[in-house]
Amino acid sequence: MSTAASTSLDGYEVWFLTGSQHLYGEEVLKQVAAQSQEIANQLNASSAVPVKIVWKPVLTDSDAIRRTALEANSDDSVIGVTAWMHTFSPAKMWIQGLDLLRKPLLHLHTQANRDLPWADIDFDFMNLNQAAHGDREFGYIQSRLGIARKTVVGHVSNPEVARQVGSWQRAAAGWAAVRTLKLTRFGDNMRNVAVTEGDKTEAELRFGVAVNTWSVNELADAVHGAPESDVDALVAEYEDLYEVVPELRTGAARHDSLRYGARIELGLRSFLEANGSAAFTTSFEDLGALRQLPGLAVQRLMAAGYGFGAEGDWKTAILVRAAKVMGAGLPGGASLMEDYTYHLEPGAEKILGAHMLEVCPSLTAAKPRLEIHPLGIGGKEDPVRLVFDADASPGVVVALSDMRDRFRLVANAVDVVPLDQPLPNLPVARALWEPKPDFATSAAAWLTAGAAHHTVLSTQVGMDVFEDFAEIAKTELLTIDEGTTIRQFKKDLNWNAAYYKLAGGI
Repeated sequence: MSTAASTSLDGYEVWFLTGSQHLYGEEVLKQVAAQSQEIANQLNASSAVPVKIVWKPVLTDSDAIRRTALEANSDDSVIGVTAWMHTFSPAKMWIQGLDLLRKPLLHLHTQANRDLPWADIDFDFMNLNQAAHGDREFGYIQSRLGIARKTVVGHVSNPEVARQVGSWQRAAAGWAAVRTLKLTRFGDNMRNVAVTEGDKTEAELRFGVAVNTWSVNELADAVHGAPESDVDALVAEYEDLYEVVPELRTGAARHDSLRYGARIELGLRSFLEANGSAAFTTSFEDLGALRQLPGLAVQRLMAAGYGFGAEGDWKTAILVRAAKVMGAGLPGGASLMEDYTYHLEPGAEKILGAHMLEVCPSLTAAKPRLEIHPLGIGGKEDPVRLVFDADASPGVVVALSDMRDRFRLVANAVDVVPLDQPLPNLPVARALWEPKPDFATSAAAWLTAGAAHHTVLSTQVGMDVFEDFAEIAKTELLTIDEGTTIRQFKKDLNWNAAYYKLAGGI
């Protein structure tokens, strides 16, 4: 896997900042340091916290806070900071630092002891353990400055606290990946389609992602230049990993089509690696000298961590890449998805999601079938692709749309379910899900929001991670889940329209 498309969280850090002051003397500050280090150690010991927490010396004055913020900003390995006010830390000393901070912020409202030492508590204990006091002061200055942050409340021994910290870390990692993302478009988006359009300059300003276009024939040159020995090795890998249909096996009538699919993967991977891109798009309307629409290659590159959008949909490619990083190391997967068709049995409605070819095999633990079938559009040779059913799992379906004055995320909580019956004549990978709170409410809310038909389906992370991601990205998010009603959803849309118009003018 290329460095650009890596989903590993191992190289990331979150700094742990502790606020205090000199009012109570050096001995108290030594206790503050020791206890805050223990809090950081407890979080690092939790399997729910995926990113290393790096403890920093206790902060007691505005200059140290300012310099720490600037250091965090300039360190690419730092994806965010966690702040805790152990004692009372006068918040005016945090103004400059918070104003300069450009990394995501988590406010941890905790304390060193879980229980009150009822028989032993004295005023020295009260002076030392003032998070209930100091964090309220810190909360005020964050709100006064309009600082976006995640607030997590509770003792670190509570698994729910670690889970929330870990979810926020995943969102921060997704944001870090997007901020440095290069996205390669091969050709333009599908003709006459509205939702795949968007402002690429605004995307670079708001998200940091650089979206640029290359001729598909430059890709074709890389594909056709793939060495035969590399093709041999990759085909052998396919035959080992997948259930390859007889007509594609070595020596069979259509084996050359499988070899060409391998050429596409080799050429596409090498092109993206040379360009430092971790996301890309293709379009069946712009294939140039390619003999097949990339199918198998796209599926495998997504499984390797690349973001992808079909028909030139670069916004969905961003989401797929972010989801890949945010879900790193968790069971399940993430993929480009499209709401294709419905099962409308009353009380048992379901959505069948699929795409022409490009659904990521990370959505299943089963062994996919490697097949070849006609595509029917694009005017090229029959493409090879992996066919499978997505595993049953809770999930979330998320779309990113350009609403002209802002970007909008829409997320629907779903349950991916087993197929009611086999689909022997559907030659593509697919997922079947039940949307929350129910089909009619979900679909009506989705349509009312103007959400896209291309999405990312993640069965690795849930709604809370995307909520944290939207907060960090300062991007509108509309959620559709168990508590959604159309009446309230419409009110949320109206309030959001007013808010973002006002916020854009401030």
